[in-house]
Amino acid sequence: MRLFGYPLPGMSSLILWGLLWEIVGRLDLTFFLPPLTEVVSTLFAVIGTPAFLKALTETAYAFFAGVFFAVAIGIPTGILMGKSRLLDELLLPWVNMFLSAPLTALVPVLMVLFGFGMKAIIITTTLFAIWIIILNSRAGVLQINRSLVEMARSYGATPLDAFFKIYFWAALPEILGGVRIGVIRAVKGVIIGQLLISIVGFGALFELYANNFLMAHFWAVLVVLFALAFTISEFLAYLERRVSYYAAKR
Repeated sequence: MRLFGYPLPGMSSLILWGLLWEIVGRLDLTFFLPPLTEVVSTLFAVIGTPAFLKALTETAYAFFAGVFFAVAIGIPTGILMGKSRLLDELLLPWVNMFLSAPLTALVPVLMVLFGFGMKAIIITTTLFAIWIIILNSRAGVLQINRSLVEMARSYGATPLDAFFKIYFWAALPEILGGVRIGVIRAVKGVIIGQLLISIVGFGALFELYANNFLMAHFWAVLVVLFALAFTISEFLAYLERRVSYYAAKR
């Protein structure tokens, strides 16, 4: 499908699934899945309420703070692992272990260490996102043409200059790919944190609506969450494609 002359990949699939959702909801096969039109009308009814805006603010704060720390720590760590064989051998087993481990099991430990407030939720979000960012940043550095590094050294570049002017920019396509996947994982982390650590934000709304069987309200909040995550992911995917294009041309 196209909008104003631009192709919309996946839009046809979304329309198809939306129609299927509406049909299943109208058949009243289960109370868990109300019709899509009812969900949309409920969304417009609750989206401007103080409770929804408060939940959106709390969730956005925890999400963006967690992603910020994941990016700020993950990218330099991954680049250093790609540069240093010793550091790579020390950290890579731990990174792989935490990436593959069920991080939800660590939430009770985080609650003991950091309490039941926003700090623990932010740390949970960071832990869900950081490992894939580290691995992708490392992979990007390992694929750098060594002649670039040798040229920088021959012109007297310091290690700090090489870090910011060679390693970061040459590995940027892989870094953006890791950040995009990390953002998707961070959405999962922030909701798990808000459900298990402290019932705030969207987690509180999910708990409220599920306990009172307000499934249209439940799905309305879920649609907003999915839409925000999808928008951020697609924006990062666009940047990734542009960077990959210019990197190939260079």
